[in-house]
Parts: sequence; structure tokens; C-alpha cells
Amino acid sequence: MSAIALAEIRAARERISDAVVRTPVVAYDDRIQLKLESLQPIRSFKLRGALNAMRAQELQDVVVTASAGNMAQGVAWAARALGVRARIVAPENAPRAKLDRVEELGGEVLLVPHEVWWQTMVDRGHPDVPGLFIHPVEDELVMAGNGTIGLELLEDAASFDTVVVPWGGGGLTTGIASALRALRKEVRIVTAEPETAAPLAAALRAGAPTEIEYRPSFVDGAGGRALLPTMWDRARGLVDEAVAVPLDETREALRLLATRAGVVAEGAGALALAVALRRTDRCVAIVSGANIDASVYAEILAA
Repeated sequence: MSAIALAEIRAARERISDAVVRTPVVAYDDRIQLKLESLQPIRSFKLRGALNAMRAQELQDVVVTASAGNMAQGVAWAARALGVRARIVAPENAPRAKLDRVEELGGEVLLVPHEVWWQTMVDRGHPDVPGLFIHPVEDELVMAGNGTIGLELLEDAASFDTVVVPWGGGGLTTGIASALRALRKEVRIVTAEPETAAPLAAALRAGAPTEIEYRPSFVDGAGGRALLPTMWDRARGLVDEAVAVPLDETREALRLLATRAGVVAEGAGALALAVALRRTDRCVAIVSGANIDASVYAEILAA
């Protein structure tokens, strides 16, 4: 099945409601609303899934994940709260600002080449890093935690036709779409990726996963080199449209969030607004996070 069961999403809400923020939905204008996951304790939605996965199963002394930053922070935050160690397998090009925060939270970081990091996700673990592996994307408990955002949208947002979600690996989209498909099937699910790393948009055009040209950018929390096979199967059943967003549009969305809405966002967090601005229907844009290097952010705002 492509969707996460509604019962699992509701159970996740019970597990994590004491620790995560019920983030506000605010109006950007008379057509677009913003769901501010950037206001979570780790400045990213990732806490929802990480905490749900860890509270829902028996923990070992060490939990492990593979992450370039935000999931690493979610696992490290939850591990500290639950009294276990967190070890993070991260790609060598991961943003230093995000890794510094992981270490501040008590996480132990192992930097590896990008190919090794990707293989860690494929293999669901690293041979040199023992512990309970929390998959940042494919874990259904993680996706159920992410799905609590969908429940909040249905309860807190004004009327909307479309939800725009940044696509990194697909766990956020799957969770939100699962809740909405169960409770309001007519809502459209649109994903946003940077055009420099847009495997889902390419796959939906081709009807199957296809090789893409990957170029790293300041949008480090969304997009990727390829789709995990299980997430392609989920996307086909849940996503109505995928949009590859030019970097210039993403920069402009970052500036607009700051100047018109007073919202700090990272590149991935601005993608959804960039797509919503193209549309004419009533949209909710998921501002997924705000963990951006200060110098990069200042440069974008000053341009």
C-alpha cells in the first residue's frame, strides 16, 4: 500500500503531542497559507517522525540514522530526551551549521562519502555503526509521525484545495498525503524539488524512476540524486504533481518569507511557497525547516 494507515498517524499524535509543537498555520496572502514547521524545537518537522519511531519501539543503547542534517537533529534531540546515544552517518558535504547543532544535542557524527551515505540508507544501516537504525525516509513510524502535520492542517487551516510539500526522500509527503487521502480525498498533493536535484519530477514525467543530473546547491534539505524504490511506489499512489523549482525562484521565496511574512526558512522550506506562488488555487505551503547557514542566508537576502 502507498499510504500510511490513519490509525497509525493518530497513534503517533498521542505519542508525541507532549514534545512537538502544534505549529501555526498563518496567512501569507488571501490565497496561500503557511504551515510553519520551522518553529519546531529543532527548527524542522523531522522531530515528529524521529520521536514517534523511537517512542514506538524498544530502544537499544544507541540509535542510528543517516542524515545530512535535519533528521540527524531530530534523532539527536529525541535520543537526549529518552536517555540514549545517537550516532549519525552524514555525507561529507553536509552543511556545517546543521552538523554543529547535531553535536550540540549530543549526537556523534560519522562523515562518509556521499555514495557510502546513500548506501547506508539503502542497506538500512552501516557496518561500522551498530544500533537501532531509524530510517530517515522509509520507516513507516517516521512517516506516521510526519502525518500528524496533515491532521493539524485539517483542524487548523482555513479552506484549501492543494497542499504543497517539499520532497526530499518522500517521508514528509507520504505522511501528510496519507492523512489527507484518508480524510479529505479531494485535496491535491503537489511536491516541490530544486531543479538541480529533482528525481521525482523526472520519474513522474517518464512514468518510472530515471537517471537525472544532480548538482548540489543551497537547497540541501530537499531533492536528491535518485528515488528510493519503495518511495517511488508510494509517490505514484499519493502525489498529483511534482514541480522542479529553479534556484532563482527558491531564493526569491526565501526573501518573500522573510520580508512579507517574517519567517526564516532554509532552501527546502521555501520550495513550497515558490510553487504555491505559481498556482491560482487555495494552497497550504509546508515551510519544512529553518536550518540554513547564516552566511548563505545573508547573501540571499542581500541580493
